[in-house]
Amino acid sequence: MQEELFTSGRHIPHIDPSLEIWHWPIALYLFLGGLAAGILFFAALFYVLGKDREYPAAVKITSIIAPIALSIGLLALVYDLTHPLYTWQLYTTFRIESPMSWGAWVLLITTPLSFLWAFSYYRESFGKIETKLKLFKRFKFLNTFETFVIKNRKNIAYALIPLSLVLGVYTGILLSAFNARPLWNNAILGPLFLTSGLSTGAAAIILLSKSVTERHLFGKIDLGLIIVELALIVHMIMGYYAGSQVQLEAMELLVGGDFTLMFFGFVVLLGLLVPAILELIELIGYKVPVIVPALLVIIGGLIFRFVMVEAGQLTRYLY
Repeated sequence: MQEELFTSGRHIPHIDPSLEIWHWPIALYLFLGGLAAGILFFAALFYVLGKDREYPAAVKITSIIAPIALSIGLLALVYDLTHPLYTWQLYTTFRIESPMSWGAWVLLITTPLSFLWAFSYYRESFGKIETKLKLFKRFKFLNTFETFVIKNRKNIAYALIPLSLVLGVYTGILLSAFNARPLWNNAILGPLFLTSGLSTGAAAIILLSKSVTERHLFGKIDLGLIIVELALIVHMIMGYYAGSQVQLEAMELLVGGDFTLMFFGFVVLLGLLVPAILELIELIGYKVPVIVPALLVIIGGLIFRFVMVEAGQLTRYLY
């Protein structure tokens, strides 16, 4: 029998509780929620501004992504739950001090509105698909329902603007509300996740747009969002440096630790700096394949969620 001598109780396995229970479904859910929030915000905003004909990809075409992203994200969230059959109990009450409660209710309202928004542009944007499926001929009630939704499109837009912003902020606040996790316990996560979600939404619009004017505009918007996101990341790191010892130790996971390559290499460099440079070059007048910076922004946003979820669970307070 091999014996081991422990000089400290802290080295005994499981002497401290292990709460590394959030894995890829949560990171995927946070990413898809932010992406949908960005797409819905721009769609509703530009419709209210009367720019739906000028920027069709933002208002019409890309809107189909939002309900799909929210549906997949919700499925990932329910899949990760220990007792998925009790999900409905979240909607038996509303706790104003609970980010989880806010998120559940915002998702409950935003998801059907995203379906209605996409449906209102279904025949206009995807006429070829409708020609093959002939849904409106098979189900006559869809014509009446479509007329009703289109008539109330502006009301839906006015509702989606604040709801999408709350949804984008919530994805970050969900993590920052966990005071027991030093890496997450940072007030900057809410604005940072919102900015990242808006940036990935703008990138998705750039990918699907066929208009040079529209791609040019959202290239400018995305460049501005990237600059803001980089500033927020710097502010977040400075906040860790100015924090307590446990926050300094938590920050070491991102700066000089196991997640340094993923965070600075894939998120900051490839997901933010390189796309910003490419978009700036494109705005100056040089030809740049728009798919490259747009995809880098989207992939960087996804990796950012995975890094924050995984690294945050490794940090804790020890006394």
